[in-house]
Amino acid sequence: MTPPSRTGLPHAVLFACGMNSVRSPMAEAMLRGIAPRTMYVRSAGVKTHELDPFTVAVMAERGLDISKHKPTTFEQLDDYEGLNFDLIVTLSPEAHHKALELTRTHAIDVEYWPTYDPTGTEGNREQKLAAYREVADSLMQRIYKRFGRHSGGNE
Repeated sequence: MTPPSRTGLPHAVLFACGMNSVRSPMAEAMLRGIAPRTMYVRSAGVKTHELDPFTVAVMAERGLDISKHKPTTFEQLDDYEGLNFDLIVTLSPEAHHKALELTRTHAIDVEYWPTYDPTGTEGNREQKLAAYREVADSLMQRIYKRFGRHSGGNE
């Protein structure tokens, strides 16, 4: 198998954040929605927490159903299927440190996209949803910039 070029699209992408319950599942679902079908996309966290209901709601607004997402740690992912990724995109400092630890023994590129954690947002339901929407919008912009607008994974 030919390794991907540094300028081309990776074949396998892992998004990572602290708990795999908000930011990384958002990014995973959004990239899957635009990526070529040949691209493998997953997400993981340093630890896990139950899937955040605001995340599910905001993604549903975008036509992406992530309600069945099961938060996974790096270790669980490694045990289940191995860490055979070309690129790990980290969205939080703790995930970035973990990814850098892993890349000492795996030949994987790592990119750090610092992304706000909306879980601490104060206010009513609409104010909280607005914070999650901002995170989703910023991730989508970064995903389009990094991976381009492809035909989509559902064709």
